[in-house]
Amino acid sequence: MYRLLSSVTARAAATTGPAWSGGRRGAHGRPGLPVMSLGWAGGLGLGLGLALGAKLAVGLRGAVPTQSPADPEAVGAEEPHEQTLGPWSPHTPALPAARGFSRAIESSRDLLHRIKDEVGAPGIVIGVSVDGKEVWSEGLGYADVENRVPCKPETVMRIASISKSLTMVALAKLWEAGKLDLDLPVQHYVPEFPEKEYEGEKVSVTTRLLISHLSGIRHYEKDMKKVKEEKAYKTMKMMKGVMPSDQEKELKEKGGKNHEKSDSPKAKAEQENEVRCRHSKPGKKKNDFDQGELYLKEKFENSIESLRLFKNDPLFFKPGSQFLYSTFGYTLLAAIVERASGYKYLDYMQKIFHDLDMLTTVQEENEPVIYNRARFYVYNKKKRLVNTPYVDNSYKWAGGGFLSTVGDLLKFGNAMLYGYQVGLFKNSNENLLPGYLKPETMVMMWTPVPNTEMSWDKEGKYAMAWGVVEKKQTYGSCRKQRHYASHTGGAVGASSVLLVLPEELDPEAINNKVPPRGIIVSIICNMQSVGLNSTALKIALEFDKDRADLS
Repeated sequence: MYRLLSSVTARAAATTGPAWSGGRRGAHGRPGLPVMSLGWAGGLGLGLGLALGAKLAVGLRGAVPTQSPADPEAVGAEEPHEQTLGPWSPHTPALPAARGFSRAIESSRDLLHRIKDEVGAPGIVIGVSVDGKEVWSEGLGYADVENRVPCKPETVMRIASISKSLTMVALAKLWEAGKLDLDLPVQHYVPEFPEKEYEGEKVSVTTRLLISHLSGIRHYEKDMKKVKEEKAYKTMKMMKGVMPSDQEKELKEKGGKNHEKSDSPKAKAEQENEVRCRHSKPGKKKNDFDQGELYLKEKFENSIESLRLFKNDPLFFKPGSQFLYSTFGYTLLAAIVERASGYKYLDYMQKIFHDLDMLTTVQEENEPVIYNRARFYVYNKKKRLVNTPYVDNSYKWAGGGFLSTVGDLLKFGNAMLYGYQVGLFKNSNENLLPGYLKPETMVMMWTPVPNTEMSWDKEGKYAMAWGVVEKKQTYGSCRKQRHYASHTGGAVGASSVLLVLPEELDPEAINNKVPPRGIIVSIICNMQSVGLNSTALKIALEFDKDRADLS
């Protein structure tokens, strides 16, 4: 009997193809259902189902691996061809919101496969929403390589510095409630943080400066001299790009004259050192992943206790004068949230996540069982894929310590976009609910701040826990820069991005529309040092094209 069932199984598998298509939502599969042939399932009956139990179980909520199981480390492995399997074909739109976006989904999936193969990422998950409705979410590759657990829309990964944008919501709610003054010295709320001096002068660090990385508090690099050299090098490069040629020539001539006069051994030694510094390109700084503090294993009970890591260190720059990205600055912001709200930071954030319906977003802790949590990977010196070391992120919940899914990040992005746009629609639709944050708050948060930088897109600047690129077009029939807001993340074994591309609204033609209007893209990956912002922007623009064709 067993041999007979095995024979029937083999013939059925040969004629119908694979039992599952993968963890997809949107235009290519229904959530929660494996893509199976109904004819096959009905014909084989219960007995065959028992015989095939182990084989079929893998089909539930899985995703098609992008790499051949025989060679998981093959970066350029060819993807297996998919087959049409009954009425729930992967090429048949299943969600009403996804209809009309098949072209954008196909081109975006192809782009993701290319990025994944290029960097050798084990797994990557994407979610896209259009005008507040999720139209596509899908996982590629593996959430857990060792146990062959595929990525799927519900996969939970580290979101790294997108945590800063979440913390900003807590600060904004407290500011709206009148419980937090953004411009008071931080010692008003956290007296445990000592008052600071810079070059002998007393200076003030405020909440507003912390949010936009203008406080002067260090990041993971502790060497102030190295950081200043890198800053000077970057400034010099920028000035060289905009400096008029005659001014640059004059500068060179002055430099030449100085060299002629400098014949002393001391001067020659200084010149040689300067040449070495030029050739060493200090702008190419030491990677954050080479810094020991990123791999802390110590458990901190609260934000106040975490301050001891950096509170007694000197400021690297005068507050307000220069941008210096600092996750530790957000550790101090978590302490401010605690004192201004009267709640523990994590308790206050969980209330916000509940309000935003972000039910799978939690702080990363090792002990709790977190369903669908991915494992995290890196390549070692021999270019082999290995598990990342254990880290404890309790010292930086606010700046990079949360776990989430692409679906939760889409909800968060839509809540922010709704608040940003709802003021424009109030006149035409008085029945609209208020946004989680007020329109004026969102405008403040998405307004670029002077003296800041946006490292993941040089066209933009940092605002308040978001990077913002403003709308710009210099020449007719040439490149048009779209307005968008985003934040990227990089953690041990993880990379992420959340990007919001608002619709370019005409106030005269919004009568039949309701917010949010625009494209949200979230991507998470279980491999560190993967730049995802440009990919997210390309995907957002692809969906914006299809959206324009539908309207």
